[in-house]
Amino acid sequence: METWFLAAQIIASIVLLWLFTSLITASFPRLTGKRILLLIAHPDDEAMFFAPILRSITRPDCGNSVFILCFSSGDADGLGHIRKDELKKSAKLLGITSDEHIIVIEDPKFPDSMTTTWDAKLIGSILMRYFAPKIANTPSTSAPTAYIDAIITFDGQGVSGHPNHISLMHGAQAYLKALMARHAGWECPTKLYTLVSTNVLRKYSSILDAVLTVFTIVGFRKEKGAFPTPLLAVSGPMDIWRAQSAMVSAHKSQMRWFRWGWIGVSRYMVVNDLVKQKMG
Repeated sequence: METWFLAAQIIASIVLLWLFTSLITASFPRLTGKRILLLIAHPDDEAMFFAPILRSITRPDCGNSVFILCFSSGDADGLGHIRKDELKKSAKLLGITSDEHIIVIEDPKFPDSMTTTWDAKLIGSILMRYFAPKIANTPSTSAPTAYIDAIITFDGQGVSGHPNHISLMHGAQAYLKALMARHAGWECPTKLYTLVSTNVLRKYSSILDAVLTVFTIVGFRKEKGAFPTPLLAVSGPMDIWRAQSAMVSAHKSQMRWFRWGWIGVSRYMVVNDLVKQKMG
């Protein structure tokens, strides 16, 4: 009886700490008044990995314009035409306001594959075409400009080690290098934020890892200003419900048994911590 009571106390304490962290992180430095691109590899990445930060940056009081660029339709099982529509439904649940803010690249050079690394320079060139089409005509003596202020994507481990995920970080870096190629000495107009990958234990620790992440980051050296780092978003109960709904009701074609486990215990449904990458 005492063991059960102690366990209940521990669980209650973790829940209370999580609710507290979800409240205090709302006051942490965040991106406001920016044009932000969420760069993903497959429809459902936005819900499975980036829901907390997506819910945070699409809050009306932030004043951001948020876009999603997905580099495949997720057609590995021949369901690409279905998954594109699922992405739109999910994105709307998570805060994206318009279908026009959602772009899906359908190119055989970007297959949905666990064994394929996508070409970083090709990714960079596509980003250039969409978000800095006039850069070639910008004099090298002038500051470079772009249609987006920040890119959010996976880090070098891609959360799950998926080569498509990892390729996006390298592609984003290639885009930034191309953007600055003739503009040495100027500040890059687009900042790159990457989602921190964790070990397996933390990955499946749900709200417990949210608490650990917040108390760990509190001790970090922080950079404030217009583009603060790290960025931290901890979802409360309603935002977690939104993220889970985005998977269950929108991404119906993907709801296999293991994804039920993911939306139940993955820390990425609860917390996102991102770091700003340095140029050069």
